[in-house]
Amino acid sequence: MKKISMLVLAICSTGVFAQKVSDYKYVFIPEKFQTFKKSSFGLEAALAKALEGKKYEVLTESMDKWPSEARNNTCNVLNAEVLNDKSLFTNKVILQFKDCNKNVVLESKGSSDIKEFEEGFADALNQSLTKVSVSNPVAMLPARTAETTQVAQSNTVSESTTTSTPPSSNSFSNGKTDVQKIEIDAHQFILAKSGSSVPFASFKATSKKEVFIVKLADGNTTIGYFENGNIVIDIPQADGRFSKEVFKGK
Repeated sequence: MKKISMLVLAICSTGVFAQKVSDYKYVFIPEKFQTFKKSSFGLEAALAKALEGKKYEVLTESMDKWPSEARNNTCNVLNAEVLNDKSLFTNKVILQFKDCNKNVVLESKGSSDIKEFEEGFADALNQSLTKVSVSNPVAMLPARTAETTQVAQSNTVSESTTTSTPPSSNSFSNGKTDVQKIEIDAHQFILAKSGSSVPFASFKATSKKEVFIVKLADGNTTIGYFENGNIVIDIPQADGRFSKEVFKGK
């Protein structure tokens, strides 16, 4: 019953963390939009130019060339994608922006009656961009530092508990996946696979000590908690039940 209550809390709390595209400074655009088979008709460059005109900083290179505030915390970066939604007589696109947890922050559709692909898709993209406001970024999330780690550790150690033990390691594995625990601040952290720009799971503290709202990489929201120095996530199953995924410190 306790886990069900916490899950309801997690689902109801997802709106608290909702953001707008304009809250972001950085937008990542892939080298090629995947739903266009042979050619995407220059839509990547067109989107980059349009977003730069709206004061966004577009990221298109490998992560090691990103600005430090984007590289050190990928949750400061939106991921843009243009989907080919073409019908028989109309060139149509769906413009999507997703956050670091793959949640859709904005989806906007555009269509054009121009029959030529290059001109028609460009026209459709321009229509979809009308819903994108000029960048007015909020404060960037901090990178993990020795100071934030010390604050987080002092907060967990200062309160005693008989049911759980905070992990002392920063490296964990469930036997299949190796992840790093990266502190964002005293109330949130992520588990990230080595070399990945997208967190495996993002944790936000609840009112209950060492119980967290968890957003998984597939978009699902669940709960997580500390147990005997390990990190445990309740993984939703297709039948509505939950499996216990234990990440042990290495």
